[in-house]
Amino acid sequence: PVDGLGLDAIRAAHGPEGIADLARAHGRPGGITHFTQLTLFTVDGLIRAQVRRDTGAWHPPTDLHRAYLRWAATQRDWGPDERREDDGWLAREEWLYARREPTRALLGGFGDTVMGTPETPKNPGETGPEAAARSAPFGLLVGWEPQLVVQLAVECAAQSHGHPSAWLTAGAYAVIVHALTRGDALDAAVQKA
Repeated sequence: PVDGLGLDAIRAAHGPEGIADLARAHGRPGGITHFTQLTLFTVDGLIRAQVRRDTGAWHPPTDLHRAYLRWAATQRDWGPDERREDDGWLAREEWLYARREPTRALLGGFGDTVMGTPETPKNPGETGPEAAARSAPFGLLVGWEPQLVVQLAVECAAQSHGHPSAWLTAGAYAVIVHALTRGDALDAAVQKA
């Protein structure tokens, strides 16, 4: 509901304090946005990566990429394909099959099976906020060192947003969440980022 708005526009739309309650999105208060959808699929990818950790085939960015491909299906398909057993429970949730104004960078980044990397990113000039928005769950990996959290956020950001400013923003946001989750105060968390 405030994507792309400056502070003045947010205050004009929601009052001097900004958003203080559930804002309307997609026709109802607190409606699910593409940011929420992507965050859910980020968690799904992290869970799958953790499960695969002991198999010897552990590469979290690949597991996250597969999760984002499942998200992309929710933006183009009418509903879950029950024949794809490996999609898991989240991709079978019918309420997620609603196009929520995703950007071209997201649709292009996850429009095929080629995974962008920092060396060969998707959408090289893209600086949008979506990479940062979906990186918050990386901060919940409290057993990881901050450097690894940043690395994962950067690698996953490059899958759809190729500009380094998008990667660095995603990494910083993930480290802030990581530090807060570990008990740091907000100022200290921001300083770590």
